[in-house]
Amino acid sequence: MKIYNTLSGSKMEFVPITEGKVNMYACGITVSGEAHIGHAYQALIYDIIRKYLEKKGYEVTYARNYTDVDDKIIAKSNETGIPAEKYALDMIENINVQMRRLNVDDPSIWIKATESMDEIIAFVEALIEKGHAYPTDKGDVYFSVDSFPSYGKLSHRNLEDAMNGVRVENDESKKNPLDFALWKSAKPGEPMWESPWGKGRPGWHIECSAMNKKAFGDRIDIHGGGRDLIFPHHENEIAQTEALTGKQFVNYWIHNGLIKVNGQKMSKSLGNSLLLKDLLDKYSDETIKLALLETNYRGDINVTDRLFPDAEKHMYDFYKVFALAEETGVQIVGENQEIDGEFNQAMDDDFNTALAISNLYGYFKKIKAKIQSGDKSFASDLSQIRKTYSLLGLFTKDAKEFIKEVDSKNAQAIPEEIIKIAEERKVARQNKDWARSDQLRAELLEKGYEVKDSKEGYTLIKK
Repeated sequence: MKIYNTLSGSKMEFVPITEGKVNMYACGITVSGEAHIGHAYQALIYDIIRKYLEKKGYEVTYARNYTDVDDKIIAKSNETGIPAEKYALDMIENINVQMRRLNVDDPSIWIKATESMDEIIAFVEALIEKGHAYPTDKGDVYFSVDSFPSYGKLSHRNLEDAMNGVRVENDESKKNPLDFALWKSAKPGEPMWESPWGKGRPGWHIECSAMNKKAFGDRIDIHGGGRDLIFPHHENEIAQTEALTGKQFVNYWIHNGLIKVNGQKMSKSLGNSLLLKDLLDKYSDETIKLALLETNYRGDINVTDRLFPDAEKHMYDFYKVFALAEETGVQIVGENQEIDGEFNQAMDDDFNTALAISNLYGYFKKIKAKIQSGDKSFASDLSQIRKTYSLLGLFTKDAKEFIKEVDSKNAQAIPEEIIKIAEERKVARQNKDWARSDQLRAELLEKGYEVKDSKEGYTLIKK
């Protein structure tokens, strides 16, 4: 199995630190607002990676954090009048509800910054003792970038590039403009903790290093997060952790791509964030997963108006084949090692869900032909697809229920004018007026609707 390692800039054969075991950490959500599609994508990707490693036979310990003290959370607290601690707890509860709806499993270990304060303070103290950090007269503590010569090795930047690539906090007490805060002195109205440097709170970067050390010790196999975290967050994690331990912190750095909306990076400032709860109100969790997993995890996903409707249409068509198979009365049981083997081959190549999903279209085309020809080997094919692709969170539902829910939703959303044309076409078909039927089908297509005929009648699908 090969994994693309951001540190080396290449795919590398996966060899764990301890044979048969994998320790894995992924940066979770800063709870300054509700979960959006980017949060969902990141949680989904690392859940799948964990599950595939388990399928390979590894004992996986997977930790994720909630950043529950942060500048953005404090800003939201001031804006809403809700104390920062309560605001963070409310957001965590809300996010957990949406993740349950998406059917993404919990990690082995949940860690919160506010529950790791002793470890954070001890970490900072040790860095000061080793000469890698320094306190200021104001009660702040900074990491000395000059004390770590390999700074920039993850993002492949030199210090000059780093200066141009990040907003630097202006503070005359910093020895180097790139030095970053490990501990921030208390300001009025902010949450604070007692420390050797006075009251204050941790900087963002130190939280993950301390929580990693708390969960796993000095070294871990895999550290994941969004590509936007490579610099400065993960670069800073490496600097402060390796400065403290003198050991390589992470063997494999994995970074997922970003979500774009109609070609633009998704952000609150642009007002184009897609909240997870809104998507789940419109689409099933499996539809959302299919849409997200059709792109390799390292690539950016461009959310267009058609992304989720098209994914729903594909899931609908897949489940239609399951329903057709069930109508034959043949029990859906058995195994197909070829299907499972091809899935494993795709996932062994840097967790290539895009290839694994593209294979589905060929499988279902062959299965449909088998059903129509009376070849009963379709039963083991469908059984294997359910078993294998459940790892991606797909094909876990009852086929007829899924079809019924989509039909019901589409019927409610279809204008009366369209239904009227479809009903006229239905009458034309009953009268075997095929020319008129084709004419009306073309008219529906012009208006953006595809009609699919079945024994029960017809289904309208918005194109």
